[in-house]
Amino acid sequence: MDDKETCKTTRSGFVALVGRPNVGKSTLLNALVGQKIAATTPKPQTTRHRILGIVTLECAQIIFIDLPGLHTRQPHLINRAMNTVAIGSMQDADVLAVMVDASRWTPDDEFVLEQVAAANRPFVLLLNKIDQMKDKKRLLPLIADLRERFGTDEIVPISALRSENLQAVVDALLRYLPEGPFLFPEDEVTDRSLKFIISELIREKIFLLTNREVPYSTAVHIEAFEDQGKLVRIDALIWVERPSHKKIIIGRKGQLIKEIGMRARKEIEELLGKKVHLQLWVKVRKDWQDDVRSLKDIGIEQ
Repeated sequence: MDDKETCKTTRSGFVALVGRPNVGKSTLLNALVGQKIAATTPKPQTTRHRILGIVTLECAQIIFIDLPGLHTRQPHLINRAMNTVAIGSMQDADVLAVMVDASRWTPDDEFVLEQVAAANRPFVLLLNKIDQMKDKKRLLPLIADLRERFGTDEIVPISALRSENLQAVVDALLRYLPEGPFLFPEDEVTDRSLKFIISELIREKIFLLTNREVPYSTAVHIEAFEDQGKLVRIDALIWVERPSHKKIIIGRKGQLIKEIGMRARKEIEELLGKKVHLQLWVKVRKDWQDDVRSLKDIGIEQ
């Protein structure tokens, strides 16, 4: 890290990443931090937890709060809890990084707009997925439309997936951070434990390899983690809500759970820098998405 002694003052503060599900918040967090700490998939509502990603610069430390996507459809207790966490965390932030998708505007975006107005916090608007715009002539009219909707000139077009224009994001947010000492050690990138990151990597693979309600009915809990030096042994329990979901996760002759384990193990080995023995188990935990104790067990805040 750079030497803080060259700085006349230092800045540090919290930036809440706000937006509807599947808008690219976790992809942006991983890109800014420089490593994968949050699960990312094409499916909405992949993010369930409040995750801190810490970016330490020469004279500033930005603590990004990756939040579950704000959504209007809330069929389960877990959905209402996720919204509560996201809305409450907005009040704790020094500034909001509000993300919208350049491809479309949805009712959930309208809900985000309402919550941003109610939070009454300074914010920077991030227009994501500009790399997917086939007609670049749409960009300026879209920015003008968002300027009118949100009432701000602080709009930064980005591609989180391709890490495009991220320095402009950092520059825009730094202006809102208060002066003060760094809040975390300079080598830390997240507040989350290694076990949590591993459970998220496994859950990500379930999201990528299953469809419909199955990925949303699953949760992952690390039962055992043993570092034996050259080898790490991990036992992980996958919860599902129904016996039919258990059959799907296991797959014919165990092929799907084998594929989930193989893909997850590969990324975990890259993360740990050593060989991993990963054992996956599947257990039916009926209606866990509406059970307060179950949500607490997997760290979903109420």
